[in-house]
Amino acid sequence: MRVTFLLPADNLTGGNRVVAIYAQQLAARGHEVLVVSCAPDRLSARALARALWQRDWAALRQHFAPASGHIALSGVPHKVLERPRAITESDLPDADIVIATWWETALWMSALPPTKGRPVHLIQGYEVWLDARQVAQVHAALRLPNVKIAISSDLKHTIEAQLGELAISVVPNAVDLEQFQAPPRARQNPPTVGFVYATAAIKGADICARACELARREIPELRVVAFGADQVSASVPLAEGTQYFHRPAQDALKGIYARCDAWLFGSRLDSFGLPMLEAMACRTPVIGVPIGAASELLGEGCGVLVAKESPEAMAAAIVALCRQSADDWLALSQRAHARAHRYSWNDAASLLLERLPSL
Repeated sequence: MRVTFLLPADNLTGGNRVVAIYAQQLAARGHEVLVVSCAPDRLSARALARALWQRDWAALRQHFAPASGHIALSGVPHKVLERPRAITESDLPDADIVIATWWETALWMSALPPTKGRPVHLIQGYEVWLDARQVAQVHAALRLPNVKIAISSDLKHTIEAQLGELAISVVPNAVDLEQFQAPPRARQNPPTVGFVYATAAIKGADICARACELARREIPELRVVAFGADQVSASVPLAEGTQYFHRPAQDALKGIYARCDAWLFGSRLDSFGLPMLEAMACRTPVIGVPIGAASELLGEGCGVLVAKESPEAMAAAIVALCRQSADDWLALSQRAHARAHRYSWNDAASLLLERLPSL
């Protein structure tokens, strides 16, 4: 089977990691796979001048030498267009299946002739948060006639609560069980917590950082680690003494997760929350808000759910987890590990193939 994925750009977002893994999985099963993406966005002349004036080295590096994204790092066949623009018929080979992975790519896909493949929309988010002016376009993309697959039940319910029944099926994300693995361990003394840092408000890094500060009032020795793709900004400060890993190598992530006694998930908006599953696979219990897949992943005693947008509730959970008995923490660690390891990307790829339209 010939399968083409459409991406707006290659980067290090969780959504692109999912596409890269699916492309690898399908290729390993003998399917002919191609990922087509636009070139990364570049700064406008005015923004470039501002970055030069402010010596914003991160923005300048991304403009002149963009970091490799998950698709490029995966090694799957990848075609990059010369600039950000709509992907059109002439950019694509004939295929059996074409898969849109973002609302804009779904609109582009709708204009393609049947020779480019049966259309499938892999819905990785309810993508109305980026720009309120695009809500009508996002809704139009979601209403297009195609096979629709969401990455979590929460995402399906959120979209259909707004737009009505759309016959969306669900194929949950999984975790690389070889990459994210750690041997059994005891809780540390002093304890350590971690989270993903991002400057975007929807990711809730400010909530996690504030929760750590509050928890230190009860546990002054609490250590904090974080990693992320963004440089730390004064507008979203980290707790004092936080050890921050900027753009760590993929093979370093399991070590970051495994050095923590709890992983924090404080997103205000998220379609899944892949770091939760990665942390759990490394035997790190998660304290998270009921956003994305958190309720499914952390239920049945596999983690700790706390109120949304409440650093106080998250801090209380940190203190409680750090003060529970060593045996209780180890049991929670083992349940988190078992939950993450009962479903693999191989399982997810099999489900995806079942949901694809028959040829």
